[in-house]
Amino acid sequence: MQKTTEKSRLPRLAALVAAAVLVAIGIGSIMKGLDGRSTVRSALAQEKIVGTPQMTPKGIAADVREAGLSGITLPTCSVAGKPIAGGDNARCFAEYMRVDALIATGGKTYSQMPRFATDDGKGTSVKAQATKMPNGQPLNNPARQVWVTETALSTALNTSYMAEQISLFGIAVGAAFLLVGLAFGAAAVGGLRVPSMAPAKRRQEQQVTQPA
Repeated sequence: MQKTTEKSRLPRLAALVAAAVLVAIGIGSIMKGLDGRSTVRSALAQEKIVGTPQMTPKGIAADVREAGLSGITLPTCSVAGKPIAGGDNARCFAEYMRVDALIATGGKTYSQMPRFATDDGKGTSVKAQATKMPNGQPLNNPARQVWVTETALSTALNTSYMAEQISLFGIAVGAAFLLVGLAFGAAAVGGLRVPSMAPAKRRQEQQVTQPA
């Protein structure tokens, strides 16, 4: 009888261990997620980025119309006057940066712009037709450098957004592991108590049914 009881408890003890592991994973995931989110926000705060006044849907639309451009996807968010201290604002700021870069390049992306600058301002990809620098080398198209700079900065901001989203996902997953572990542990503890109470309950029932 004792061996049978011990054997029946082994699965429940294993369940308790599994529950403890789930709880540990859950707590670890939550802590890592919170740390990652804090790191992203601290890194953004160090850059002291603040949205410029035209970074509203109406403001940027007016700038695009003034530049004579069309077919550009405009941001629907607003960060005018707001400090960029979180992933959502960072992503929004990056969207405005892209539009600003398109305005500066006449609506052309890096691959659409000629490689070299020319005296007439149209640019060319033919080295012999390019404006020459004092050393005789062709002058690179400065508008391309604007696009390179914008891409680098907006990529960093979008990476901050993705990092914060991953951190939030880690927190959510950690909370799920924690809840499952606690529920699993509670079920296992309840299962361990049942065998110890069952014999006493049976003896009480036998005493009641025995004739006086």
